[in-house]
Amino acid sequence: MARARKRDRLRWSKLYTFSCFRHPHTDEGGGGGGGPSAASGSPVGGPGFSRVVHCNNSILHRRKPLKYPTNYISTTKYNVLTFLPKAIFEQFRRVANLYFLLTAILSLTPVCPFSPVSMIAPLAFVVGLSMIKEALEDWRRFMQDMKVNNRKVSVHKGDGEFGFRHWEDLCVGDVVRVEKDQFFPADLLLLSSSYEDGICYVETMNLDGETNLKLKRSLEVTLPLEEDETYKDFRGVIRCEDPNPSLYTFIGNLEYERQIYSIDPFQILLRDSKLRNTAFIYGVVIFTGHDSKVMQNSTESPSKRSRIEKKMDLVIYILFTVLVLISLISSIGFAVRIKLDLPRWWYLQPEKSNKLDDPTRPALSGIFHLITALILYGYLIPISLYVSIEVVKVAQAHFINQDLHMFDEETGNTAQARTSNLNEELGQVHTILSDKTGTLTCNQMDFLKCSIAGVSYGVRASEVERAAAKQMASGAADDQDISLEDVWENTEDEIQLLEGVNFSAGNTPKTSIKGFSFEDNRLMQGNWTKEPNSNMVLLFFRILALCHTAIPEVNEETGALTYEAESPDEGAFLVAAREFGFEFSKRTQSSIFIKEKYTSSNGTIEREFKILNLLEFNSKRKRMTVILKDEDDRIFLLCKGADTIIFDRLAKNGRLYEPDTTKHLNEYGEAGLRTLALSYRMLEESEYASWNAEFLQAKTSIGPDRELQLERVADLIERELILVGATAVEDKLQTGVPQCIDRLAQAGLKIWVLTGDKMETAINIGYACSLLRQGMKRISLSTTAGDQVAQDAQKAAKESLMLQIANGSQMVKLEKDPDAAFALIIDGKALTFALEDDMKHMFLNLATECASVICCRVSPRQKALVTRLVKEGLGKTTLAIGDGANDVGMIQEADIGVGISGVEGMQAVMASDFSISQFRFLERLLVVHGHWCYKRIAQMICYFFYKNITFGLTIFYFEAFAGFSGQSVYDDWFMLLFNVVLTSLPVISLGVFEQDVSAEICLQFPALYQQGPNNLFFDWYRILGWMGNGLYSSLAIFFLNICIFYDQAIRSGGQTADMASVGTTMFSCIIWAVNIQIALTMSHFTWIQHVFVWGSIGTWYVFIIAYGMALKSRDNYQIMLEVLGPAPLYWAATLLVTAACNIPYLIHISYQRSCNPLDHHVIQEIKYLRKDVEDETMWKRERSKARQRTKIGFTARVDAKIKQIKGRLHKKSPSLTIHTVA
Repeated sequence: MARARKRDRLRWSKLYTFSCFRHPHTDEGGGGGGGPSAASGSPVGGPGFSRVVHCNNSILHRRKPLKYPTNYISTTKYNVLTFLPKAIFEQFRRVANLYFLLTAILSLTPVCPFSPVSMIAPLAFVVGLSMIKEALEDWRRFMQDMKVNNRKVSVHKGDGEFGFRHWEDLCVGDVVRVEKDQFFPADLLLLSSSYEDGICYVETMNLDGETNLKLKRSLEVTLPLEEDETYKDFRGVIRCEDPNPSLYTFIGNLEYERQIYSIDPFQILLRDSKLRNTAFIYGVVIFTGHDSKVMQNSTESPSKRSRIEKKMDLVIYILFTVLVLISLISSIGFAVRIKLDLPRWWYLQPEKSNKLDDPTRPALSGIFHLITALILYGYLIPISLYVSIEVVKVAQAHFINQDLHMFDEETGNTAQARTSNLNEELGQVHTILSDKTGTLTCNQMDFLKCSIAGVSYGVRASEVERAAAKQMASGAADDQDISLEDVWENTEDEIQLLEGVNFSAGNTPKTSIKGFSFEDNRLMQGNWTKEPNSNMVLLFFRILALCHTAIPEVNEETGALTYEAESPDEGAFLVAAREFGFEFSKRTQSSIFIKEKYTSSNGTIEREFKILNLLEFNSKRKRMTVILKDEDDRIFLLCKGADTIIFDRLAKNGRLYEPDTTKHLNEYGEAGLRTLALSYRMLEESEYASWNAEFLQAKTSIGPDRELQLERVADLIERELILVGATAVEDKLQTGVPQCIDRLAQAGLKIWVLTGDKMETAINIGYACSLLRQGMKRISLSTTAGDQVAQDAQKAAKESLMLQIANGSQMVKLEKDPDAAFALIIDGKALTFALEDDMKHMFLNLATECASVICCRVSPRQKALVTRLVKEGLGKTTLAIGDGANDVGMIQEADIGVGISGVEGMQAVMASDFSISQFRFLERLLVVHGHWCYKRIAQMICYFFYKNITFGLTIFYFEAFAGFSGQSVYDDWFMLLFNVVLTSLPVISLGVFEQDVSAEICLQFPALYQQGPNNLFFDWYRILGWMGNGLYSSLAIFFLNICIFYDQAIRSGGQTADMASVGTTMFSCIIWAVNIQIALTMSHFTWIQHVFVWGSIGTWYVFIIAYGMALKSRDNYQIMLEVLGPAPLYWAATLLVTAACNIPYLIHISYQRSCNPLDHHVIQEIKYLRKDVEDETMWKRERSKARQRTKIGFTARVDAKIKQIKGRLHKKSPSLTIHTVA
């Protein structure tokens, strides 16, 4: 049934000067007014502008020629049709699998020395298991896609009736009704809203990261479409641009009631943005599914491979080269023996000669023997390596998923490894590229301090001040050994610093009011009336309560007022004004009402202020002004904005408080707070009337210079201001963000922030999370050139930017202070030029020289391009982290993508490789799990190569010893079980359970993380060392056994050893040697490792006894019970060979730990000797050394703050002491 809706009669559009302005209607025959008609030069209908949308007639878009994609979206790698070909391709782009596929095919020919099953079965098992794992991971992505596709929205079904339909079933042309706080299901043309003038508020955090609400406004001609019934006969045609990724542009026309109306971005509602402060809107679908702008900004889910896996392919190429080389040696040796010796070996000649061993054609026989040798020596390349790695990575991912330290109690979400292919990459990250909104911040501002008439108010300390006070109180200003935990731990102490101002060293809030953390009895409970400048305090509070564009809403359950503000700052100011006794209670079309508590002896009274003009804030103006008339008909201009902007506009007699206010602003900035200056001026009636006439003329003008005229006229009135004071709000970061960034910085990681927010907001966030700090030298790159500019203007802008980059690079090079820190800040327009081929490397070189980099006003595509530049330009591992759909591009482009599973959609999570609930969990994900996974996988792969070289080369030695006959010294079952059973579990336990240090130690010694980015455990030195160890072990095993058994009696009857006895003894030595080797490699033993290592050795003996009892064992019948078991020579040889294989490694690690220990060796020894408990001074010293020297992060900022406070104390009084108040 259609529903009647009460429409809000307020026309909010009258509040706004610069946003959503509608030009006067100029069409002939009007009919309702609207935007200007389509200009004759419109590109609509030309190339790139061919889309035609029939409004309320979606059936036309379900067939050609207007068949558009459905609203179904998919972020999976595979579908039903592509899974088999793509998954098989993924498996066989691994060179080892490709080799084993070739050998499996060759095993079907007579040249194979083994049965085909022994070659095909392991390959099918390995590839099949890996494909099943890929399918399960993609299934999870599919299920998350379905959650989005199955969301419901109200759609016009016909005859003025609306009904719910799944998002995936939406079609182009459908008319939808979206309710407050719902996401837009597709890109829509706004037709009407619950407000009379078609205004609606949109939150685009998922698109550009901004929390400020955006204003959208429908065309005036569609305003009457305000009820469900009005859509019964609604028809129209939209002709517009084709799908493209530009979020901020739109060109199109609406043909409605025989008129053509221009459509611009103000009428477009983008998918994944949210309706706010508006009861409902009606819209018509223009772009669906992957045609929508947010999906156009995303890229296809890439197939990512870790650096270790890519390098492992190179090692396998080396092993394959060795394999081919020894196979050539074998085939040449075989051909020579066939030609020269076979005619004399009459007793070895077969009854019927064939081409495999024809002495008349030795070259051909050698070629066939080459194929035999390639298969025979294939054990050099471990077929079980990949499947073992897959098993280990799945287990590692399970441990990540089950880590309770990354469990978010508020949301109930755990960390999720959405793909296990990249576990070890977590331990090699060099650069983190982070979104801001929703990732670093939780979009909450707290009013903390203020300066009024040159007096600073607010005694509660910011996080920076608390940490500095705590560190100084503990005497750490002179001793830098203090731990980060000590800095952050809460205490009740207060430190009396300059002039008796108390900085709380703990977090003991007396109130729990959201947005208000102010404490100072001088202003609370009406005490401000006793202040010397109470008239200025009154004016300050009124500016807070009046200078804004917020809308008050009554909570139906509690009756309390809440404020829907365009920015979190405005919300915090209004809450503060309310707590000070100035409650913003109501807004009408022309007035603002405030309930004032302490300004009258009659108690609370409501005052009305008439709104004359409102000049809203934007990134160019950096200020906001409201012109009001009070109840006494006095005209006030109230202005708030950036301090530099306000100070430039002060009158001569308005600078009375400027020196003190400037001092306070600097102190607030040093404390990590966001600041604004507040000012006012009185206007004469005649002066205002004259200015307003000029302002109205500029406001109603038509033409490209309208914006400039408005700014010029606004600037005329925003002069001769009188400074009142300044505000300081603390941007509420997500819990633990500064600590996390501090530890990541100490771990040696570079951190870039990429945000769609304006530069001022991004800079303030940089200060709040300690990426920026006072004293850091800022290099700002910007250009005034827009996207659509003349060729010469573009060239000039580009040259200007290139000059700025060159100057910045020169500044960094000429800096002689080693402690100097640089921060690079660049906006989106400048970034457009900086990412071009001829400039991007200059930009990257400058960025890498800076301690922190912040990119502002960047589009989703620019985020992806910056990520690609860093990834390819530095050649190091990059990690991108974000929470919104605008972050999908960079998440997919980075080597590792991490999604924040917050409250704003799931697009980022669905595109990510790992998901966490809060940014602070990134520390544990990288510093603990990343460090462990990297080291486990690296050691595991090196050990795999070692054991397979040890085993494989003994086959070659024996084959050469036996005249290159192609004979293996080992039974087929031995060779089949070597990788699959007898040595697989110990190496898997190494990859799953190994810990060089505990999680606690990883966090206390963040510099340990650098072992990953420096690739300490998988560099060529380490790889070749392990391969050399394998070569030595193979030589020791073969030649020692041959020497021992060559002419020695092994049985009581005097018989010498046959090939089966020698082969079984050599195999026993291999099993012992490689398992003892892995035991020496492990730093951390659990009962599982003991069972797997010693159990593998035991399994070998159980198998050989059982196999010896089987009739089909042929030469190995009862070999253990009757031949080797009773022979002391067998046991002596096993002990001797095992010792000979492992003693060199034991000597090596003993020398390394004694003379050249690695960081974790030192920590292991300290923990083993309990020095961390018995000698705390040494423990703290080691902890302080185990940090990368960094110029960003909370620790660096606290150090700077301490230096500043100590300098002040020294200047004030050299004998002044710091004491703790009880």
